Amino acid sequence: MENPNKESMFAKPWVQSVSGIIVLTLLSIAFIYFKIISSYISVENSTISAPVISISTETSGVLDEVYVKEGDEVKTGEPLARVGAEILKSKINGIIIYTSNTPGQVFNSSQPIIKMINPEDLRVVGTIKENSGLSKIEVGDPVSFTVDAYDGEKFTGIVEEISETSKDSSVVFSISDKREVKEFTVKVRYNTSTNSKFKNGMSAKIKIYKS
Repeated sequence: MENPNKESMFAKPWVQSVSGIIVLTLLSIAFIYFKIISSYISVENSTISAPVISISTETSGVLDEVYVKEGDEVKTGEPLARVGAEILKSKINGIIIYTSNTPGQVFNSSQPIIKMINPEDLRVVGTIKENSGLSKIEVGDPVSFTVDAYDGEKFTGIVEEISETSKDSSVVFSISDKREVKEFTVKVRYNTSTNSKFKNGMSAKIKIYKS
């Protein structure tokens, strides 16, 4: 027969103290985990990109020669193509991303013959919906990002720019009562000299951290 005067082990002060510590520890771990998963804003739809520089002729003429190909690195003043008597030259140090290598074709000033980028202008450019944390993002926020081509490797940067207007600012009339969710662009600057392996057009994912 159990002794009614026998004190339950869980009634002892030291046991209650240990149990309390365990509970507090578990609560602390849960709070830290919640803080970690809620302390950043994800931007899944992102791309490594730079402004495209188009090279075209000043006047209409026949394309005679193209001296470069896609992927070539060129220097300022380097000849790129010849249209009649006009030599098209690079105005910057950059990388060729497109050539219209069709000698004999007539081009005018509105048609690009060469397209290039400045690798120093490469940024991680992401698109975020206005209801997915856009209002919390600020210029200067720290960022970590991954690039699909380098799976598992993490890189860092900062928010450089947030677009002032949505990607599609045109007015669309709809009979639906549901308001359209707009998307905005976030641009992230990173160290292009230490990450020269990134190529224009690579897919990426961004995490923007909030203190």
